[in-house]
Amino acid sequence: MPAPRRSTIVCDVGALAADAATLDVLARLRLTARRLGRELHLRDASQELRDLVAFAGLAEALRLEPRGQPEEREQRLGVEEERELDDPVT
Repeated sequence: MPAPRRSTIVCDVGALAADAATLDVLARLRLTARRLGRELHLRDASQELRDLVAFAGLAEALRLEPRGQPEEREQRLGVEEERELDDPVT
């Protein structure tokens, strides 16, 4: 009989304040998830919250997901051609 797969809970923490109360709740949530056999991943943490988690020494335990960079897209409004200034327009 194969071992049961561990479920992952992804929690978006982008709107949370970076303070001691938030850190306490996140640590308790992580502990509860672990006791239930679940993985907890925190997504979209602000830089202030990341700094606080690191300062408290909980970076490894809380497993903050790396912040992704938004994709850069270039909107093409038209095609530009390179040419010399003295070239006639055709």
